[in-house]
Amino acid sequence: MKIALIQMKGKSSNDDNIEIALEQIEKASASGSDFVVLPEMFSCPYKASNFPVYAQEDGGKNWQKLSAAARKNKIYLVAGSMPELEISEENGSRVEKIYNTSYVFDRTGKQIAKHRKMHLFDCDIPSARFYESETLSPGKNVTVFDTEFGKIGLMICFDIRFPELARLMVDKGAKLIVVPAAFNMTSGPAWWDIMFRARATDNQVFMAGCSPARDENAGYVAWGHSLFVDPFGKILAQLDEKENILLYDLQLEQVDDFRNQYKILAARRKDVYSLVECKKATENNADI
Repeated sequence: MKIALIQMKGKSSNDDNIEIALEQIEKASASGSDFVVLPEMFSCPYKASNFPVYAQEDGGKNWQKLSAAARKNKIYLVAGSMPELEISEENGSRVEKIYNTSYVFDRTGKQIAKHRKMHLFDCDIPSARFYESETLSPGKNVTVFDTEFGKIGLMICFDIRFPELARLMVDKGAKLIVVPAAFNMTSGPAWWDIMFRARATDNQVFMAGCSPARDENAGYVAWGHSLFVDPFGKILAQLDEKENILLYDLQLEQVDDFRNQYKILAARRKDVYSLVECKKATENNADI
């Protein structure tokens, strides 16, 4: 399973960002990739006030172009994440919600999964104040999807902080967890590698993190360093901060070998503790 992580810089124009993404998808496909991943919020500048301005409904212009790109290039595409607009009616009034959403398309361009970021990133530190909760609503689904290579989990950036979510994905059969993420210049140096290595070793699973490239002139400066980590916690490949495409051939069948050698998951004391997904949230608030 050859995977490409596209580490790209964003521009102020949605249309420009989509065109850049489509060009990079073509390059990745030409390199023989089966599976291509874009960064978090690749379609707009990463700023909370921008999300309602750039948001599009499910099936909108961006969705259509990305679906067509997956079909044209015959790839699986995790379309990073984009601001999604959901319009509904409650008690006779129009209600608009914005989500940080990742769409997944198969080789035919069919949408096979959709993850809305569950954990919204709020911080108020000396170097930055950033509140996703001011404009975004949280998703409610544990997202795992089927491919010809096996089951794959999907989370977005701050979701990786919560080990329960990764464990629920593994319980659903995930052997790889893909994470479009935009850690910043404070969180990146401190925690980027640690978070991916921890989730990999905790769950004996491959992890893939796709970041935007670093743009020192942007309002939100991303750390970069897109990477692949194996179930032993070893970093298999990693970029620096610049624009690039990271390619790696993952052997997902190796997950079973890791788990048979070191029986961490099998040693869990389910007679003492358990982790349970809240079915009410999943069934009544489905993200797809």
